[in-house]
Amino acid sequence: MDAYAVSESDLKHAGRPTKLEAEEAVRTLLKWVGEDPQREGLRDTPARVAKAYGELFAGYEQMPEDILSRTFEEAAGYNDLVLVKDIPFFSHCEHHMVPFFGKAHVAYLPSGPVLGLSKIARLVDIYASRLQTQEALTAQIARSLDEIVRPRGVAIMIEAEHMCMVMRGVRKQGTVTITINFTGLFESDAPQQARFMMLARG
Repeated sequence: MDAYAVSESDLKHAGRPTKLEAEEAVRTLLKWVGEDPQREGLRDTPARVAKAYGELFAGYEQMPEDILSRTFEEAAGYNDLVLVKDIPFFSHCEHHMVPFFGKAHVAYLPSGPVLGLSKIARLVDIYASRLQTQEALTAQIARSLDEIVRPRGVAIMIEAEHMCMVMRGVRKQGTVTITINFTGLFESDAPQQARFMMLARG
């Protein structure tokens, strides 16, 4: 199933354990790796981890519609490319729950109203603050912009380094993964694609 197909409202509280249950799960993991959760340095770790997870995965509490629904009509007739590049993000791989991080380049061709630029960065943060794959993250950002803002086209490129390839497994440091997604006019307009790539990478 496409990760985006899951209802946004269903992500919020479906079968959610309590904070105390989450802390107990952390204690179980500490025991599993061979630690003593009762030793001084680890006594408060379960509560700290639960709090940190609340921050790291705050995207489950945020809906893209809430930030993309407000646009600005007064754009003086501007209808060309809008690109916000080098948006830093941190996310977590859904396969191993270890970080991946990098930068996103997000562009759209307005069909009238324009977005506040900070909204694009916040949209990246919403989806990055969930368990992800880079491919799904790229598609979700593009599809949200496409379906909520309804521009003439959206172009997304994400460049990221994955700790699941650096810290474990093949242990290849410095490896960067690039994902790209085009919608609307960008899908069939090679010059627009090339222009986006040149501006994003330039």
